[in-house]
Amino acid sequence: MNILLLAGSPSSPSRSTRLLHHVGERLALLGHRYVKLHVRDLPAQPLVHADFGNTELTAAREQVAQADAVVIATPVYKAAYSGILKLFLDLLPQDGLSGKLVLPLATGGSQSHMLALDYGLRPVLSSLDARHVLPSIYATDQQIDWSAEEGLRLDPAIARRISDGVENLSASLAALSEASANVFDPIPFSSVRCSV
Repeated sequence: MNILLLAGSPSSPSRSTRLLHHVGERLALLGHRYVKLHVRDLPAQPLVHADFGNTELTAAREQVAQADAVVIATPVYKAAYSGILKLFLDLLPQDGLSGKLVLPLATGGSQSHMLALDYGLRPVLSSLDARHVLPSIYATDQQIDWSAEEGLRLDPAIARRISDGVENLSASLAALSEASANVFDPIPFSSVRCSV
């Protein structure tokens, strides 16, 4: 199964992207493979002008189309997900997440913006026809710490939510894979033989 890690932060480095990469590492420990897409690395002018003919944007949309699951990470600014993530999601077709599992992640300055995922991002993901939007994971700046010596350190409550989210996504992918393996090819009526 294909997993896409979609980073929606305009900054580098960022807490949300570090959290996203941590989720990717946890998925890899469970045997999943993933690819990364950083929206900030896409060409700005074609992104802002919604240039559907731009080859880099076309390739990025194709990455989304090929994914079975998308883990989306964004910082929260002024109670909303990032503008560059919005620009990218606007480029997807109306059914751009059709059949896909989506795990939303966000970071913000305080708990006051926790509902930005559920009230802002989740409706957009649902309108793009996501098969299932898993429970969101929101972390404040105080719950995520980074140092060059020790790497990423998470508050125990966030570490537990990440663990639950990764396990939920992995189990959902396994169920999706099993369901698709049990699909039978249609048999033309002309090939059916009946005896009475």
